Amino acid sequence: MTAAPALKSLRDSADLRHLRQIIAGLDEGVILIDPDQSILWANAAALAMHGVDAVEDLGATVDAYRAKFQLRYRNNHRLGDDDYPIERVVSGEAFSQVVVEVAVAGEDSPRWVHQVRSLVLTDDQDEPECLVLVIQDVSAQFEAEDRFEQSFNANPAPALICRLCDLKFVKVNQGFLDMTGHERDGVLARTLYDLDILAHADKRDVAKQRLCEGRTIPQMEAELDLPEGGTKLVIVAGQPIDLAEQACMLFTFADLEPRRKAETALRHSEDRFTRTFSLAPVALAIGTRDGHRLCDVNEAFTELTGYTAADIVDRPLGVVDLWETGAIQYEIEGEIAADRPIRDRELRLRLKSGQVIDGIVSSEPIQLGGEPCMLWAMRDISTRKASERELVHAIEAVMQDTSWLSRSIMEKLARIRTPQADPVGVGLDELTPREREVLALICRGLDDKSIARTLDVSGNTVRNHVARIYSKIGVNRRNAAAAWARARGFDGDSLPARHPADAASKEVAA
Repeated sequence: MTAAPALKSLRDSADLRHLRQIIAGLDEGVILIDPDQSILWANAAALAMHGVDAVEDLGATVDAYRAKFQLRYRNNHRLGDDDYPIERVVSGEAFSQVVVEVAVAGEDSPRWVHQVRSLVLTDDQDEPECLVLVIQDVSAQFEAEDRFEQSFNANPAPALICRLCDLKFVKVNQGFLDMTGHERDGVLARTLYDLDILAHADKRDVAKQRLCEGRTIPQMEAELDLPEGGTKLVIVAGQPIDLAEQACMLFTFADLEPRRKAETALRHSEDRFTRTFSLAPVALAIGTRDGHRLCDVNEAFTELTGYTAADIVDRPLGVVDLWETGAIQYEIEGEIAADRPIRDRELRLRLKSGQVIDGIVSSEPIQLGGEPCMLWAMRDISTRKASERELVHAIEAVMQDTSWLSRSIMEKLARIRTPQADPVGVGLDELTPREREVLALICRGLDDKSIARTLDVSGNTVRNHVARIYSKIGVNRRNAAAAWARARGFDGDSLPARHPADAASKEVAA
């Protein structure tokens, strides 16, 4: 480089001694340089910032300093010879806040980060008399920023940093890009006005006010607009931070979309369950696990027991007295308390009318609306039990007098032994009283609506009865059901006995 013009030196002057005394105890590092490019002196802080013990170790001249220490910018670009702060101050350039990384010659990794500014001391003629480098060791600050940068980028939790002075996004991590589908450059080129992450927040006014004041933004639900359309449900919160000595807001997010999808699926599932529960032809009831209190019953339950929802909902089964005896109630409650499911348990049920019937009861623990519940299923098997008792009586009669067997008994024994060979099939006594009423009205040519009005029940209840009749007698059309009834002398003009046990008792007596 071109030699500087000869200038007055402070090397052995009293001014230099006074200057050294002033700066010796400063926390900032100070290096004094003669206009002839020789290093005059450095305080202890400057020596420590270069890892040396004496001024001579810095180098006697600017060129020697440059040979001992390698400088580069924070973006890893090496400084050219003329870009060294010590060269720039010698050339008379004034500068401030220059940040460089300093490495010892021969080492690849820098040891320190220096923030440097220049100062030129002049004489009475305003000529440079001493050149000064003022150095701050900001290694700890930049190490902390580097750690924050690495942690911010590596954190899987989505995050954004917004600068408060202009509300521009200055950092975005991969978690936010993956969650939303945005491109990094597309986010960093925008402001909070362009990419308004608080637009659909449930406490938007609070968030905006806190943002203006630079205060913590509490957690709140929000919906982020996605670049490809649609939205994503999140929880967003803001925390004020300083980044590169600038006030910023760190926004963090939690993705609630899986929760929303799960809640939607659960809601749809519960809707389907509710519809199935209401329309099921089997008597169903839902109760809580705590005290077996009933929460809901379907129409089939009301048809079977006589209890409406208003009669029985929110009442414990024991209080309703649905079980025939306290022993049955105690047994059932013990099974539930032991988490043992009940499968097709034959029990005696007491109807609202006081009548006791034979039934089959099953229970299953379920979750409904996030609450543990019990699903109860009940079926009336009185007809089947009556037939079994009738068969038992018939067999007992046979055993008492084997010299004769009535035709009725022979038919029943044959039906039990080879049911598929029975040309007649199911008899009228297999139908419940209400099913026979419905069949009688079918024989008279009434449709479902007319039957519902006649019996004062809902159309859905009629359809359930018709479906059960079809299933029992093995037909799938109204004409076939009517033909089946007429073949058995049942034309609907006169209704049969209300309870199948009456007919059964008459046949055994015969």
